[in-house]
Formats: sequence, C-alpha cells, structure tokens
Amino acid sequence: MIRLCGFALSNYYNKVKFVLLEHDIEFEEVFVQPSQDEAMLVHSPLGKVPFLQTEEGDLCESQCIVEYLAARFPDKAIFSADPWEAAKERELIMFVDVHLELTARNLYKEAFFGGTVTDATKGRIEKLLAHHIAGFGRIAKFAPYLRGERFSVADAAGYVSLPLVGMATQAVYGRDFLLDAGFDWKNYVKTINGRPAAQRVTEDRKAYIAASRPT
Repeated sequence: MIRLCGFALSNYYNKVKFVLLEHDIEFEEVFVQPSQDEAMLVHSPLGKVPFLQTEEGDLCESQCIVEYLAARFPDKAIFSADPWEAAKERELIMFVDVHLELTARNLYKEAFFGGTVTDATKGRIEKLLAHHIAGFGRIAKFAPYLRGERFSVADAAGYVSLPLVGMATQAVYGRDFLLDAGFDWKNYVKTINGRPAAQRVTEDRKAYIAASRPT
C-alpha cells in the first residue's frame, strides 16, 4: 500500500493527501517531521516532507508525487483528459506552489512563528508578491474554482496554500495581498470545503494543532 509520510500541518503534505482522498486512492498515513538525520535523508534527500513510500521505493516533492499518482492511476483522472486543460491545471499549480506560496514562505518566521524578518526581506518579498499575484490574476478565474466552473487538481494546491499567502501578508504588512488584488480566497476556501476530502484535510490539520498545544 502507498504510504504518505509527513504531518498534517504541512500544506504540501495536505495537497497530496487531498488528491489521494479526492480520488479515492487507498493509502496509509505515517507521521514524519522534517529532519536532517541520516535515517530521514535515506527517504527524503533534503529531509523534507511529504514523501511517498511505494513498492518501488520513495518519492519526494509534492508535485512529483501528484504526477506519479496521475500516471499510476490513470482511471482516477487526476488531471483533465484534455491536454490543454491538463497543462493549464499544471500552470496554476506552479503559480500557487512556487510563485505565491514559496515566495510568501520567506515571511512565515514572523507571520506564524514569533520571529522577525528583516526590512530588506520584507521589501523584496512585497515587490515579488505584487508581481507574482498580478500574473496569477491573469490566469486564475475563481469562478468559483481556479480554472473556472469545474473543480480540478489545481484547487488541491489552492486550497492548502492560498490561505497561507493571505494570512502571512496580513500579519507582516497589515494587509492581505490576495484580498487587495481582488481574490476572495476566503469564499474560495469555503466553496472547496464542501467537498468531503477537503473537510477531512481540514479536520485532521485542526486536530494536529490542538494535540500539539501545551496542556
């Protein structure tokens, strides 16, 4: 059986988990935290999560995992059968994962973990996010899903990562860059949260947070 290794606070772990649940692919969850221990690096070369354990070996990086699942389970139609639509879904995932979330991740130390980000970093990330969000707006539809009227695999990425971008910018700059750009990610998330797979991902994340709080 496929084993998904990571923990429920990780948005990239939840992205893969959402895909597995949404497409009814059987899997087992294994709790693993990022680590530079050699025992971890054997499975995930950079010590990151998520990684997938299969009969053939280990696989890391969330999008590589999603692509593997799509190829291994073609009957699940994880991506659109139309080549153009499938390419546009991948394009949206790239924007969400790389241009938005990984850029905003530079702010998380201050936004979520009680640390401090330098003014130079704040200025650089503000300019990058403004540029990247404008580009995102040229391809994302939010009607009500990222690609339009139909839910797609791109929404698994959007669901778990867009809130982090909005909340991080609100915390660090005092304004939500996505909302300011006209992207109502809060209603978008509410729409997706009507799906059982999304509900499970959210419930498990909240349960993990609750269990991690000091008693």
